[in-house]
Amino acid sequence: MSRTATARRRGRGAQQDGPRASFRQLLPFLFEHKKVLAVVTILSIVGAAASLVQPLLVGQVIQRVQENLPLGMLIWALIAFVIVSSVISGYQHYLLQRTGTAVVLSSRRRLIARILHLPISEFDARRTGDLVSRVGTDTTLLYAVLTQGLADAVGSALLFAGALVAMLVIDPVLLLLIVLVIGASVVIVVLLSGRIRTASTAQQEKVGELASGVERAVSSIRTVRASGATERETEAVTGLATEAYGIGVRIAKISSLVVPIAGIALQLSLLVVLGVGGFRVASGAISIASLVTFIMFLFMLIMPLGQAFGAITSVNQALGALGRIQEILDLPAETSADEPDAAATAAPVAGSAAIEFRDVRFQYPENVVAAREAAAKAANDLLADAHLAAEADPSTGSGTQPDREVLRGVSFAVPRGSRVALVGPSGAGKSTILSLIERFYDPTGGSIRLDGHDLRTYPRDEMRARFGYVEQDAPTLAGTLADNLRLAVPDATDADCERVLRAVNLGDVLERGSLGLATPVGEDGVMLSGGERQRLAIARALLTEAPILLLDESTSSLDGVNEQRMREAIDAVSADRTLVVIAHRLSTVVDSDLIVVLQDGAVVGQGTHDELLESTPLYRDLARHQLLV
Repeated sequence: MSRTATARRRGRGAQQDGPRASFRQLLPFLFEHKKVLAVVTILSIVGAAASLVQPLLVGQVIQRVQENLPLGMLIWALIAFVIVSSVISGYQHYLLQRTGTAVVLSSRRRLIARILHLPISEFDARRTGDLVSRVGTDTTLLYAVLTQGLADAVGSALLFAGALVAMLVIDPVLLLLIVLVIGASVVIVVLLSGRIRTASTAQQEKVGELASGVERAVSSIRTVRASGATERETEAVTGLATEAYGIGVRIAKISSLVVPIAGIALQLSLLVVLGVGGFRVASGAISIASLVTFIMFLFMLIMPLGQAFGAITSVNQALGALGRIQEILDLPAETSADEPDAAATAAPVAGSAAIEFRDVRFQYPENVVAAREAAAKAANDLLADAHLAAEADPSTGSGTQPDREVLRGVSFAVPRGSRVALVGPSGAGKSTILSLIERFYDPTGGSIRLDGHDLRTYPRDEMRARFGYVEQDAPTLAGTLADNLRLAVPDATDADCERVLRAVNLGDVLERGSLGLATPVGEDGVMLSGGERQRLAIARALLTEAPILLLDESTSSLDGVNEQRMREAIDAVSADRTLVVIAHRLSTVVDSDLIVVLQDGAVVGQGTHDELLESTPLYRDLARHQLLV
């Protein structure tokens, strides 16, 4: 099945099972601006009163003209009420526009704050583009709730009720006919509103898929071009855009039935009033002045009704988007309220290791496994024509199975001030160990200890401050060298930044131009080489002066000369630090104090290089293949 077809199937599922929000969930976003909304409500009431007076004044003017009586101040009073009503309407429109923008801002703030505090497992299971779409596109739809008639509902209701009462007083017969026409239109709108919400939810889901598809294609554009997959990626992403268009057309069709209903109701009502009302004027049941007044009130009755119909459409679209927003807001943050207090953290246990794994077991959550398998399949589809194969590695994502433990009873200790290396074939679980130390995940069995205490007894922020972590393929942030270095230490001096850069042999980058630390690195560090990006990540970790360094394949992108210089730099800064290093090149870790050999999620050997050559066949094979024996 093609990716486009798969996307269509996902789109149908989203349409049926996508998140739905209730109107009650929308209220907190509105109540954040209750003072402004109160002013809008008062203005709406005053404006409605000013509007209701106008037909009565017009009726009085016509009556006096018919009776050849002087108009006196009636004309000036009518003009004054028209001006007051217009000024109030304009200021109310400004307040609604401003408040609608403020609602979008507050919803984005809440959503951004929650996204950036989500557990790592959520990022592993979700697509980046979809999260971006929720922040950008979905929140924008909340704007329409305020700007299309909902916030001035009180004034509109007053206008509707006032017009209804006035029309009842003028001619109950005509009013009864109008109510029949309007009642039918209301029933139709209510029936269509549910379909609008369902279609809007499906459209937002599809827009999220589209954003994810664009993000995936753009972020891997070099691989796409090198694989000759540009046209296939274009077709796949365009397919998602076409499906989003199709859903948008469906919404437009439904809306096209809702929007004209107010106009049709007005036209039918006007025809009824003119026909029946003209007959009643001719029969003497009502006067011409009363008929004109009735017609003016009819327009005032239809106007809020049209606003209500527009509000129903916009609110249902907003509720579809709010369901996706609320889905993220309802997710628990990584740092829970019951985390231990930093002040209560116990002192290190005498004689304890810096880090200790005790019979640790772990398997990824099923949603993460499913997401990674889908991503791996998409990558394999992309690279199929180029005959490239991705090696499945549970520690980095692809290839895991829901019923397979990634780590199976792992136990080892990292003494303070020592250098411990984790080695083994791909898929052994090495990177997963560092993820557990950083508490991106918690073990499903056993325990991890820091200074003799269970890792979970530490507040995450305090615990992570003790680690300098350089992940595999560490990202380079768009911006400058200084922006990247000061990510964890925002108050670091220029001298400190330059010191760590020279320590990892990046002095030449500083000296390439006249900008120094302000040298831009480009999107994803595109202006740096792979080795330079990796060294910049290590420099960032060194700048934190954390007592424990976690290095995941920190020298994999370096040539022989820079690798040796990097080893010398790490030797220099690790004199008073504890190091946990993952390496495929055994030459970079042969002098480690302890080497832990992993295979299929289990420890198969521990010791020094020489000890493992004697005791562990797997390590001996690895060393032989790398010409170390």
